[in-house]
Amino acid sequence: MERCPVLLTEDQEAVRRTARHFAANEIAPHAADWDRAGGAPRDLYRRMADIGLMGMMIEPTWGGSGLDFTSYALAVEEISAADGGVSNVMAANNSPVAVAIQQVGTDRQKADYLTKLTSGEWIGSIHLTEPHTGSDASAITTRAVRDGDEWVLTGHKSFITAGSLSDVALIIAVTDPDGGKRGLSAFITPTDNPGYRVIAEERKLGHRTNDTCQVAFDGMRIPASDLLGEEGRGLHIALANLSLGRIGVAAQAVGGARAALAAAHTYATERETFGRPIVEHQAIAFKLADMATEIEAGRQLYLHAAQLRDAGRACGREASMAKLFASEMAERVASAAVQIHGGYGYLNDYPVEKLYRDVRVYQIYEGTSEVQKIVISRDLEGCYR
Repeated sequence: MERCPVLLTEDQEAVRRTARHFAANEIAPHAADWDRAGGAPRDLYRRMADIGLMGMMIEPTWGGSGLDFTSYALAVEEISAADGGVSNVMAANNSPVAVAIQQVGTDRQKADYLTKLTSGEWIGSIHLTEPHTGSDASAITTRAVRDGDEWVLTGHKSFITAGSLSDVALIIAVTDPDGGKRGLSAFITPTDNPGYRVIAEERKLGHRTNDTCQVAFDGMRIPASDLLGEEGRGLHIALANLSLGRIGVAAQAVGGARAALAAAHTYATERETFGRPIVEHQAIAFKLADMATEIEAGRQLYLHAAQLRDAGRACGREASMAKLFASEMAERVASAAVQIHGGYGYLNDYPVEKLYRDVRVYQIYEGTSEVQKIVISRDLEGCYR
């Protein structure tokens, strides 16, 4: 019987098993080919929706699974263990896009957008980052100007996951240039809007199974009814679930690291030197033991933060700790997996090469490692009192 990493509820364990089975059978066997081809098939996400993975925290009224955040994080780990890029599309669709619409959207917006996102008919993308902003969301320059019953958006977004694949965009734009952080608002619009234009699909080190785009809004008109939440609350909407995103990245990192450990251990039991499998050499065995220990530490950190969130308690510091440790741990583990493979680890024929490329980005998006250290350092007393 498989050992459970923590004491999970029956529902959480069922979600974990379901996601693991899907990942192992529907994603992992194809991930290397999709990586080489530069994308996963569109119907994959509809199949993920069929088992409840595309609207996990959304109420059943709107087609969601109505699950807790811990269940979602567990599922993210499982999908990421099969492919990081696919898990990233799943994560963006779930939170912030679907969660934000559920939290502040009107019933009409939920009916028009949310039900399609949870069913897999549509995929959502979040448009926050701009070429010059990075982690400084308050420096956004994309402008939205009211024109009668419409808003007219002009600007440029970058690093948009599923920017060309997605069907609906959640966009943060300036509506009051003098309002500072309160001058930003959120909008939702279908990506077939004539003013929505993908100007570049980035060529990336990893996560090649999803598209990452630069998107321009050329006088794009959005009905006033598609303002999401109140005017001036855009930054709050974008950052309200920041901890969810960071915990999700930690779960992604643990999944990628776990896959690297599995590949390294399998190789070490099959590869022989000096008449015995290299796993029997202490140098390799101890390296694998260190990898396994670091992965478990990362898992416990993200699950602790997720359970705090489910309990309605503050988890900002814990989320940053989980993301910081797990993202940096994943690169160490993937690097060790490449080393265990020797020269073969450097070849595209073996999975650890792709895993090494895929895990590197976890130290960057949803706030770099340096940003996480800033967050943690501002609450050091909470770590020892």
